[in-house]
Amino acid sequence: MGQERRGTAAAAFRTRAFRIIWLGSFASNIGTWMQTVVLPAYIDRRTESGAMVGLFTFAQLGPLLLLSIPGGVLADKFPRKPWIATMQVGAMALTLVMAWLVHADASVWALLLVQLLTGITNALNAPAMQGVVPALVDPVDLPGAISLNSVMINGSRVIGPVIAAGLMTWGMGVPGILVVNAATYIFLLIAMKVVPFPHIGRATEAQGWENMLTGIRIVQRRTVLRRILIGMSVFSFLSLAFVGLFPTIARTNFGLDTDQSVYKWLYATWGLGAMAGALSIGTVFSKHDKRTLIAPLFLGFAGFLTVFALLSSPAPAFPIGFGLGFCYFGMTTSMMTVFQQNVRNSERARVMSLWFMAFGGTVSIGNLALGPVMDRIGATPVLLAGAATAVGLAWYCNIPRRPSRTLADEERDDALQTGYATALDEQGLSAGE
Repeated sequence: MGQERRGTAAAAFRTRAFRIIWLGSFASNIGTWMQTVVLPAYIDRRTESGAMVGLFTFAQLGPLLLLSIPGGVLADKFPRKPWIATMQVGAMALTLVMAWLVHADASVWALLLVQLLTGITNALNAPAMQGVVPALVDPVDLPGAISLNSVMINGSRVIGPVIAAGLMTWGMGVPGILVVNAATYIFLLIAMKVVPFPHIGRATEAQGWENMLTGIRIVQRRTVLRRILIGMSVFSFLSLAFVGLFPTIARTNFGLDTDQSVYKWLYATWGLGAMAGALSIGTVFSKHDKRTLIAPLFLGFAGFLTVFALLSSPAPAFPIGFGLGFCYFGMTTSMMTVFQQNVRNSERARVMSLWFMAFGGTVSIGNLALGPVMDRIGATPVLLAGAATAVGLAWYCNIPRRPSRTLADEERDDALQTGYATALDEQGLSAGE
C-alpha cells in the first residue's frame, strides 16, 4: 500500500480509530443537518419572523457561549467515552420529543425549550469530543485530521438537506425528518463502542474557579491563540448572519418559500462549497503554511458575501453561494488548524471550549441580535456590514505579518529557563556562591 504524505487528509484517514469515529460522526451529522435545515424553515414558515429564527439559533448554539468552559472542566473530570455516550443518548431523546411536539403542532415556545435543552447537551459534549478526536492521530497528521473533520461537518451539511428534500418530496413531514435524525445517533454510539479512547492527562490539578480559568490563562500566554479567538468572535458575530438566518434571507431577497426544493438545494450548494474549502486545506493546500491562507480567504469571503447580498434572484446565488461556502470554511479550517497546532493534548478540552464559545456561541448571539435588524431594514445591509467586517479581519488575522507568541515559543523559553536553572545548580550558584 502506498505511503501518503504525512499531514494530509489521506494520512489521517489511514488511522483506524480516527477513521471509524469519523465515519460514525459523519453519519450522525447527516441527520443533524437534516434537522438543521428543516426546523428553522418550519419556524420561519409558522412565524414569518427573522427574530424568532434568530432566537431558535440562539437556543441551539447559545449554550456553547455559556457552557463550553464548564463542559471542558467536566470533560477532564469524567471518563470521556461514558460522558460523550450519555450526551449522545440525551440528544437523541430530545430529538424524539421535538418530533412529537412538531407532530402535535405544539406552541413555538415549547419547541424553543426543547431546542435549548438540546443546545445545552451539545455544549457539554463538544469539548470532550474535540479533546479526543485529535488524540486519535499522530500529531504530524493533525492538519489532515482537522481538514477531514471540517469535510465531515460540511459534507453532512450537503447530504443532509439533499436527503431531507428527497424525503419531503416523497411525502415525509418535519416530524419524520426529526425521527430519522434521532436514529442517526446510533451510528456514532456504535463507533464509540468499537474504538478504544486514548487516555488524556489533565492540563492542571487546579480546583474550582482556578480549574475553570485554566484555558483562559493558556490563551493569554499564547497570543496567537488570543488573536485567532478575537478574530473568530468578531467574524461569527457580524459576518455569519446568513448561517442561522438563511431562511429569512431566502424569503426576503430571493422570494423563495422554504418548502420549495430549490431552497434546500441552495442551502446544500453553499454547504458543498464549504466542504470543498475544508477539503482543499488537507489536500491542495496541505503543504502551505495555514497562517498564510487566512487573510486571502477572509478577502474572498468578503467579495462573495458582497455579491450574495446584492442578488435578488436565486439562480446566480448558486455559484456565488458555492464560493462563499468555500472561502468561509477554508478560512475557518485554516484558523482551527493553527489554533490546534498551538495546543497540547492535555490542554485541548479546556482551550477548545474557548474556540466553541468564539465560533458557535458567538454566531448565536449575532443571529439573535441581527434577526430583528434584518426584519426592520432587510437582509442586504446586514450582509454588507458582515462583508466589511471580513475585510478588516483580513488585516487583523494576518498572523505572519503580525507575529504572535506560539506554543513553540513557549516550549523554547521553558527549555531555556530549565537549562539555565540546571546550569546554576551544577555550578553551585544555587547554594549562594
